[in-house]
Amino acid sequence: MAVEITSKIVGYRIKQDEPATPEPVLQDENPLTVRIPSRPEGTLEAVSEKISYVGAEGRKKVYLLVSFMPVEGVVGGKRVVIERPVEFFFPSGQLSSEHQWITATMRSLSLAARGGYVTQAVADLRKVAWDKGLVRCGWNRWGKPMFHDSEVAAIAWSIQQILYRRGFLDQDGNQVPVESLVERYQHRMQHGHAWQPPVEEEESVPNGAVEPIGSSSEAENTPKKPKGSGPATVGHCPECRGELIMMDGCPTCYAGCGWSKCG
Repeated sequence: MAVEITSKIVGYRIKQDEPATPEPVLQDENPLTVRIPSRPEGTLEAVSEKISYVGAEGRKKVYLLVSFMPVEGVVGGKRVVIERPVEFFFPSGQLSSEHQWITATMRSLSLAARGGYVTQAVADLRKVAWDKGLVRCGWNRWGKPMFHDSEVAAIAWSIQQILYRRGFLDQDGNQVPVESLVERYQHRMQHGHAWQPPVEEEESVPNGAVEPIGSSSEAENTPKKPKGSGPATVGHCPECRGELIMMDGCPTCYAGCGWSKCG
């Protein structure tokens, strides 16, 4: 564009470009602790799992549903996304306990999940004890049965294992660092499936240990309890020939078929 000069030129300078406006620095916001006001509308991805355990009342099987959703945050000045559990659901009529207490517990867990402290809440449930003896549920990484202080503790341990297989917790129920959660969610988006635990870390469940054993040949595949570990044995099960331990004052099958001398 032409400019008309109407006065004497006494000097000149080269016009500089205006400095670019710096982008605002994002404040860090841990996606693990971001509060979710309520369960969002619409469909959420969920895991439905059958949990089997043996207690004072014999073998029980219950079903549990855990829903997940992506949650945004800011780490190191960058926007990131992780996956978090946001809802726990326990269908009614599965246990003899009053359903109102089960519903209250699941609602509390859901609130803890949306509030960002579900890891601590589930760990606290594992400390719940009762007066009906130990409850056997699941297997540890060395192939040995897990014993819990109550049905609530057994279900809480099972919830931890669901969250472990989803990549949210480690195998011991500890919180996975947010950086790892970011990487695992990116893996999910790139490969179309969730992160999976390494093969060497997965629980080893021996053959014939999940369902009741019906023959002596299958009983040979049942793991033997090493001497000096776990409850003392008091004989052998007449049903599956597995080892018996004392539970609530009654000899009860350690192998998992649910037989008890007290019925």
